[in-house]
Amino acid sequence: MITREYLEQSLARHVPEQLDVHPQVGTHAAVALIVRETPSGLQLLFIERAMNENDPWSGNISFPGGKVENGDGDPRATAERETWEEVGIDLKKARCLGRLSDITGVRIAVHVSCFIYQVEAAGPMRLMKEEVQDAFWVSLSDLTDPTRHGEKSVHFAGQPMIRPGITLPQPGKPVLWGLTYLLVRDFITLLKL
Repeated sequence: MITREYLEQSLARHVPEQLDVHPQVGTHAAVALIVRETPSGLQLLFIERAMNENDPWSGNISFPGGKVENGDGDPRATAERETWEEVGIDLKKARCLGRLSDITGVRIAVHVSCFIYQVEAAGPMRLMKEEVQDAFWVSLSDLTDPTRHGEKSVHFAGQPMIRPGITLPQPGKPVLWGLTYLLVRDFITLLKL
């Protein structure tokens, strides 16, 4: 079973690739990969985005986060601000364990920085209903279960397509795919699972 200590050791050895930010290339966003330790192992927090015809990621599964704003100072501050706004978790009181390498979008010009936080206890969440339909925890063991991985039918900007993804254990939830899937895959690779 992967523990917080193992995660910390893995991140201490990891040197994340940080991409140069070029505003003319696209949007810079930052997200928070939040973990908590339970008796049965680590769990990751995900959000299900609210349905919104102006959001190409509408209804998809993601980590809390969003666009880096001028007043944020840096991408980590963005991840913390957006997490507070979207789910009511104050990451300034959590432990930042490190970050993953930055990734870029394929269909939309976006550059994403992902910061990893460990929370001791996350009480009831306060969801920003305009942006977040649901927030829920998924065990690392479910995310690494090979029977949940494969080519999945998904929708992006209203268009159906087949992409690599993970079927989540929560009934009725969309497939985890796209940028969030890439970040989860990188996280799993980092842990050598």
